[in-house]
Amino acid sequence: MSQYQTDIQSVSALKKEQGSPWDAINPESAARMRAQNRFKTGLDIAKYTADIMRADMEKYDADSSQYTQSLGCWHGFIGQQKMISIKKHFGSTAGRYLYLSGWMVAALRSEFGPLPDQSMHEKTSVSALIKELYTFLRQADARELGLLFRELDAARAEGDTAKEAEIQDKIDNFETHVVPIIADIDAGFGNAEATYLLAKQMIEAGACCIQIENQVSDEKQCGHQDGKVTVPHADFLAKIRAVRYAFLELGVDNGIIVARTDSLGAGLTKQIAVTNEPGDLGDQYNAFLDCEEVTPETMKNGDVLINQNGKLVRPKRLPSNLFQFKKGTGEARCVLDCITSLQNGADLLWIETEKPHIDQIGGMVNEIRKVIPNAKLVYNNSPSFNWTLNFRLQAYDAMEQEGKDLSAYNRDELMDVKYDDSELAKLADERIRTFQADASREAGIFHHLITLPTYHTAALSTDSLAKEYFGDQGMLGYVLGVQRKEIRDGIACVKHQNMSGSDIGDDHKEYFAGEAALKAAGEDNTMNQFS
Repeated sequence: MSQYQTDIQSVSALKKEQGSPWDAINPESAARMRAQNRFKTGLDIAKYTADIMRADMEKYDADSSQYTQSLGCWHGFIGQQKMISIKKHFGSTAGRYLYLSGWMVAALRSEFGPLPDQSMHEKTSVSALIKELYTFLRQADARELGLLFRELDAARAEGDTAKEAEIQDKIDNFETHVVPIIADIDAGFGNAEATYLLAKQMIEAGACCIQIENQVSDEKQCGHQDGKVTVPHADFLAKIRAVRYAFLELGVDNGIIVARTDSLGAGLTKQIAVTNEPGDLGDQYNAFLDCEEVTPETMKNGDVLINQNGKLVRPKRLPSNLFQFKKGTGEARCVLDCITSLQNGADLLWIETEKPHIDQIGGMVNEIRKVIPNAKLVYNNSPSFNWTLNFRLQAYDAMEQEGKDLSAYNRDELMDVKYDDSELAKLADERIRTFQADASREAGIFHHLITLPTYHTAALSTDSLAKEYFGDQGMLGYVLGVQRKEIRDGIACVKHQNMSGSDIGDDHKEYFAGEAALKAAGEDNTMNQFS
C-alpha cells in the first residue's frame, strides 16, 4: 500500500474516532496535504539528503563516470526553477544538487549591499538562504503534486479508470525536488566555537553538507583573488571537528564535510605552527616557510626565530606582520592539507585552483591517493576562469606537441573572434564539453559545481531585456525575448500565478470551505490564456 493510501486510511480512522465534529474533514484532502509537505523540519531534509549524497559517493567509488553536479543559487526561486527544469528535461534529479555560494551571499544577500567575498556579510544570512532554498523546493513539490491531484479528480469525474490508475502511480512514485545542498561556511566566521554554532544553524535549516576552507577567518579572501592567508593545520582541524560535532549533536550522523584548501594560491600565513617534535604536523607546516639562517650577530630587534633541523632560522615577516611561504610550495601544501583533513574527519576535498587543468588537479590527487586511496574532490568550475582562453591555450600546446602547423594562430590573441571556427577552437570547445567527465575519470572529481552561474545569467538576461524593451522593440522585446520562449519551451513560470501558489491556495480554500470557497482560478483568471 502506498503512503498516500496509508494516510487516507489513518485520517479516516481518526475521523471516525472524533465523530461528528470532524464530519466535514475529507481524509483524502488531508492525505494530499501530507504528501505536499513530506519534510516537516530542516533536520528531516538534512538526514534524507545526506543519505542521497553518501549513496552517490559510493556509486562514484565504483564507477567514476557517476559524478554529480550542481549550480550555485542565491535565491530560493533560482534553486526551485533549476530543479523543476532538471525534472522536465531529464525526468529525475538524481546526481544533481544545489550549491550555496558564500560569494553570492556576500554580493547579493547582505544588508550592507554588495560586498566582496571576505566574510563581511551577516553569517546568519547563510543559514537563512538554506532555509529559503528548501522552502521553495518544498513548494515545487506541493505545486507539482497539486497538478497531479487535479488530473486525478478529472479522470475520476470522466470515469476513466485507466487514466486514474496512471495518475495515481505518478503520485505514489513522486520524486521530490528536495536535493542535497553543498553549503559554504567560508572559514567558519570566527573561532571553532563560532564555526560550530553557525554549522548547527545551517544543519537545522537542512544542510547535509558543509564546505569549510583553511583560510584565516578575519583575513578571508575569495579563492580566486590575491592576498589569501592560511592557518596551521591544528586550527583548521579543530573547525572540521566543530562541524562534525554539530552534525552529531543534531542526529545527522552521516553529514558530509568538504575540506577546502586554498594553499595553491595562498602564499601567506598569519601564524607559525606549534611543533613539539621534528616531523610532526606543525613542523611540516613550518618547513614551507621562507626562512633565512641567522646567528646571534645577525639577529634584529623583534625577530621571530625557530629551530629547523638544528639551525636557528628567521621566517621572513612582511610589513603586514604576515609570514610568507617558499615559492613553488603550493601543490605540496595542498597535498598535505588534503591528506591531513581526510585523516581527521573530512569526507571530501576541494582544491581551489587558478585554472581548470586536469593534469594539475590529477597530479595532486594522485599524491593524495597514495595515502587515502578513495580521496574524492568537489571542484569549482569557476566563472573566474576564462574557459575559452584557458582551453584554447591548452589546445594550442597540444597541437604544438603533436607537431601540427600553427602558423595560422597567434598564441597571444587566441580570444580573437576570428579563431571561433578554427580547428583549434573546436578542439578547445570539445575539451571544455568533456572536461567534467574527463576530470572525474582522471582527477578524482566526484562533484562538479559552478559557483556563480545564476549571478551571470541574471545579468545577461537583464541586459538583453533592457536593450530590447527600452529600445526600438518596446513590448515586443519582452514578448519575443521572454514570454514566447516561455510558452514554446514549456517554462512553468509562464503561469506565474500558479508558480506562486495560487492554485494550491484554491485547493485549500475548497478543503476548508467547500462550495463556499472564493477561488482565484475562475474564468476571468488571465492565466487561462496559457492553458
